[in-house]
Amino acid sequence: MTYTLNFSAVWRSFDLLLQGLALSLGLAALAILAGCAIGLITAFGLVSKRVLLRKPAGLYVTMIRNTPILVLVLFSYFALPELGIRLGKIESFVLTLAIYSGAYLAEVFRGGLIAVPPGQREAGLAIGLTELQIRISIIIPLMLRNVLPSLGSTLISLFKDTSLAAAIAVPELTFEARKINVETFRVIETWIVASCLYVATCSLLAALMRAVERRLAVPR
Repeated sequence: MTYTLNFSAVWRSFDLLLQGLALSLGLAALAILAGCAIGLITAFGLVSKRVLLRKPAGLYVTMIRNTPILVLVLFSYFALPELGIRLGKIESFVLTLAIYSGAYLAEVFRGGLIAVPPGQREAGLAIGLTELQIRISIIIPLMLRNVLPSLGSTLISLFKDTSLAAAIAVPELTFEARKINVETFRVIETWIVASCLYVATCSLLAALMRAVERRLAVPR
């Protein structure tokens, strides 16, 4: 049996793939922003000397990191309405991805916070800064420089994880590719094009993050 590649049917629907790709990027961007906020707050909880902050932060990280993200996606969309919490498909998925990424970023930020030399805090105290001012103006900027490579990897992983939104019919890239596949029966061509779009986008994101790392690199 021979199979002849024919991309014409896929090209005719290429705008749908681009729309799906744009939505995937939007989902990943919103999730990484919200995830960074969640992760940063949790990271300060993880390094806190107060048990009432450290224990809940550790429990959140442990529970989320040990639960498959697809389970979280399905729980958020199908189970929360049973508890009276109703969210749209996109809002539900972004919330889930933010909570999921927040748990991973909390550990990333925790490592970055530990790597900040204690002398930086002491220097801030010496010039009269409050604890909050020291965290905002000294510790967090230094921590972010320390974790940029890991932050870039998390962003790329989140972009790939947006494909799971197809499970609840969010029209991102994978969902649109599946729809074109069903309508045209060009299985191989459709998934080749979709895969190329994922690879090209991940490569661009990686190049962008490397450029940011070089720009913000600490001189040694």
